[in-house]
Amino acid sequence: MGDRKNSLLATQRVVDETPASYEDLFQLRGAPYDRAMSLFPDARREEFVNTIDRAALTPGQSVADVPAGGGYLARYLPDGVRWLGHEPCASFGSGGEDRGLLPLPWAAGGVDAAISIAGVHHLADKRPLFAELARTVRAGGRFVLADVHEESDVSGFLDGWVDRHNSTGHEGVYLGDHTLDDLRETGWDIVSAERVPFHWRFENTVDMGEFCHRMFDLRTCRPDETARAIEADLGIDQFPGQVGMRWELYMIVATPVAKV
Repeated sequence: MGDRKNSLLATQRVVDETPASYEDLFQLRGAPYDRAMSLFPDARREEFVNTIDRAALTPGQSVADVPAGGGYLARYLPDGVRWLGHEPCASFGSGGEDRGLLPLPWAAGGVDAAISIAGVHHLADKRPLFAELARTVRAGGRFVLADVHEESDVSGFLDGWVDRHNSTGHEGVYLGDHTLDDLRETGWDIVSAERVPFHWRFENTVDMGEFCHRMFDLRTCRPDETARAIEADLGIDQFPGQVGMRWELYMIVATPVAKV
C-alpha cells in the first residue's frame, strides 16, 4: 500500500509542464514553505544574521528584501531599519501579491541596501534583477546576495534528494564566479564574495526532518527518511540541546557603480 501511495503522489509532480519561473514554482510551493518557517521560525537564524551583517545597516536606513517570501528577514533586522519586502507570490502570505518579480516597486536610488536570500537560484537569467537592483539602491549602498554555490554539497542535496521527492522537481541555476561577471555587467562593483558555512538549528532530528519535509514540499518520502538523507548528504553537528544541520551559501557583497 505504501508503494502504491508513493506512486500516486509522484504523479502529482509537474512533469510535462515543469514550472520555469520563480512565480510558477512558488505558487505551488509557497504555502508549505511558509508553514515550515512558521513552525520553526528560528531554524535559519544564522543564515539571516550572517547575511544582514554584511549589509552594514544603520538605524534610519531602508533595506529591500527581494524576493521576500513570507518576510522572514524582517525579524532579524537591527532596530530602526525599515524593511521593504517584494514578493511576487501571494501563496507565502505576509504581503505577497500575485504579480511579476520585475520591475521593482521603488524609485531610482530609493533604498539604502538590498538583500536577496536563497531565491535567485530559481532564475535562469539573473541579470534583469541585478540591473533593477542597481537602479534601486542608492549610490554608496550595498547589495548582499546570498544563495547556493554550484559546487556545494547544498546544490547536490537540492538537485538530488529534493528533486526526487518534491512536488515540482528541483534543478537550480546556482551561483559561481560567473555571477560576479553578471553583477559587474549590470552596474555593480564587487566588495567581497565568499562561501559561508553555518547551521540550521533544531531541538532534534525529528524537527529537522519535519522542517525540511514541509519547506521543500516533499511528497514521496517520510520526514525520517529526509533526516537520514540530510545526515548523509550534508552532515549534522551536535550542540547543547540542539542539532545543527550543515548548510552553506555563497555571500556576495556589491555596491552600485558610481554614476558619471
